[in-house]
Amino acid sequence: MKIGILNADKVRPELAHHFGEYPGMFGNLLLNIEPDIEIVVYDVISGVYPEMIDEVQGYIITGSKMSVYEQIGWIKQLGKFVQELHKKKKKLIGICFGHQLVAHFLGGKTQKSDKGWGIGIHESILTDSAKHYGIKGQNYNLVCSHQDQVVKPAPSSVILASSEFCPYSMLQIGDHFLTFQGHPEFNKDFSRSLLDLRKNDFEENTYQEGLDSLTKNTDAHEVGRWIVNFIKGNPTSHQL
Repeated sequence: MKIGILNADKVRPELAHHFGEYPGMFGNLLLNIEPDIEIVVYDVISGVYPEMIDEVQGYIITGSKMSVYEQIGWIKQLGKFVQELHKKKKKLIGICFGHQLVAHFLGGKTQKSDKGWGIGIHESILTDSAKHYGIKGQNYNLVCSHQDQVVKPAPSSVILASSEFCPYSMLQIGDHFLTFQGHPEFNKDFSRSLLDLRKNDFEENTYQEGLDSLTKNTDAHEVGRWIVNFIKGNPTSHQL
């Protein structure tokens, strides 16, 4: 199975030498679940896209330091590609920026949260619509790193999970789009290093709470399994 990574950012140079770039992080996550997956990278910041939409089975949009509502050419181009994927019901996973981009370009709304930064490990609670992922009230933990949030999901979105900080932390549209505010590709060491690097961007208590939260376990592997199964078109058989 081929999965296309629509790469929307570069890792900070201070961290890239040790942790690699975002497509590599996704590769580590997904190949640990299914070793025969082939990762194809499209650098959408540079305008690189597949020649044919079906040359991979599904796509993943990475996170980004940019905001989806900024009037920047490559973001608009990526938004149009999302609209095309939606029209053709092609499988797409959106992560953080990708989660927000899907909402923004399909008729929802993303904006900077009045709650400030969401950092560290956040717990999301499954809704009763998340029957393929668990039962209502179960939780999953993922690393988060965002200021923007979806405040209005795109029409036809189903809310699969929400958190105290983020009411729309997992959304699905039809059987072809699945998006997460959290980062299953981030490990705790990378998150800790990123927090330390950006410490001056945060309020002291926000930074400390984010740092303290990294003692929790994440469910990144299980969420990665959800992603693989979703792209394959199989209802997940592995629940939390």
